[in-house]
Parts: sequence; C-alpha cells; structure tokens
Amino acid sequence: MIANRATTLARFSLNQMTVDQWSLEEAVEACRRAEVGWIAPWRHKLIDRGARDYSRLLQAAGVRVSSLCRGGFFGAAGADDDNRRAVAEAAELGTDVLVLVCGPAPGRDLREGRKIVAQGVERLLPHAIEHGVRLAIEPLHPMMVAERSVIVTLAQALDLAERFDESVGVIVDAYHVFWDPDVERQIARAGSRILGVHISDWVTPMGDATAARAMIGDGSIDLRRLLELVDRAGYRGPIEAEIISSELRSRPGREVFQRTLERFGELASDHRLPV
Repeated sequence: MIANRATTLARFSLNQMTVDQWSLEEAVEACRRAEVGWIAPWRHKLIDRGARDYSRLLQAAGVRVSSLCRGGFFGAAGADDDNRRAVAEAAELGTDVLVLVCGPAPGRDLREGRKIVAQGVERLLPHAIEHGVRLAIEPLHPMMVAERSVIVTLAQALDLAERFDESVGVIVDAYHVFWDPDVERQIARAGSRILGVHISDWVTPMGDATAARAMIGDGSIDLRRLLELVDRAGYRGPIEAEIISSELRSRPGREVFQRTLERFGELASDHRLPV
C-alpha cells in the first residue's frame, strides 16, 4: 500500500466514528488484521457489552485505546453522574484520556454556559484523578456553539485547562481549529497539555456540519502544517482519524477503513511523522 507501512502507521488511531457503520467488535478486528495498534471508541458503542468486556477483547487483539469519547455536556440533567461513569469506563478500557464536549449554554447566555463548564470540570476532576484519567477539553467550531459547545477556540480551552494541573488538557481537532488565525500560537502554548490530535478534512458545501467531515486529503485543511505544529509543541501520542461523515457512513466499512489507512499513510510519509 505504502512504503514503510509499519513506521507511517505507528501513531495511527482509528476513531470509531470514522466507521460508525461497524460495531466495536468489527472495528477492533479490522485493526488487529491491519496491525493498527490504536482505536478510539465512542461510548454508545460500549452499551451492548460494557467497558470491562470490551477491555478483554481489546487486550486479546493487541489494540490499545487512545481516548474515549465523550464526557461533558455539563449543563444537562444528570451530567455529573454520567461523567463519572465516563471516567470509570475510560479507566476500564485502559485509556487515560476522556474527551470532553462541553455542551451549549442555557438559553443565550454564553458566559453562564462557560461558567457551568468550568464548575463541571472542577467537580469531575477529583474523580478523574482517582481513576488515573485526564480530562481533554475539545474546542468545537463556532458554528456548533448553540448545540454542542460554548468552548469554540483553542485559546478558550486552554484558559480553562490552565486553571487546573496537567490532569486537564486539550484536544487539537483539525476540523474545529484549522480556521483560527491564532492556532499556531495556541498550539505552541498548549505544549504538554495536548492530550490528543484528531484529523479529517473540510469541504463545502457541507450540509449538516455535525456529519460533513471529509476524507483526509480531500479538502482545504493543511493537515501537514497542523502536524508540524503539534510535533513542534512536543506531542508524540496517537493521531486519531475522526471523520464523522454521513456520506462515508453510507459506504461499506471495509472501503472506508482502507481508504483512511492509505490517506493517513500518505500524510505521515509526506510529513515524516516522528514515531
């Protein structure tokens, strides 16, 4: 497929939503067969068997978990209990990274929404530390502020994370941060607080923005430059291909998986991604 395959794919992680048409068992088996060492499940994929059972499956396949998505939505009813369960699930799966999608504001009050998020992180953090799990705040694109998250820039995410020790960090997701004119400075600022990197691409017209990400290399994001920036900031962890796409979801999972591996391999080879 590509030269030096083992090297170029060493940091590749398959985010479950890229092949949402697959069960977690199917995704793990595909990773095992392709000798992919990392996967990033979403919690809705754990419901049928539970995190503990899936942990045994992952160990048998030799596949590690780069992160679990998601906790957050701090203003929702029952959020504290659900977030504690998310922390426990992350620990059972063997990952120390829980991704936080922080949730919208009550009504139109963005300042109040951000206050609710900060208080929620503060309440959750002792439980996370007890379980050896770090909380990774993911800023989302501003177009999602009304329904998904009041944290819409990497600067905002870091302002919040820096209130705490390095048990709280950030996710650098290309789809959400590539547009930001301050992204280079903020990635450098993030340094060791970068707990994960997600890649996909951006095309227009997009339709439903929550499920319109494009295959790596098909859009307008300079992914090579983004990887250079996170490398320079010192991040050496897994890089998740998180391509949430209704169009890809309609295709056979095997086709999507193979194309994702190929595109990541090309990007990693071009960038000379450090292992």
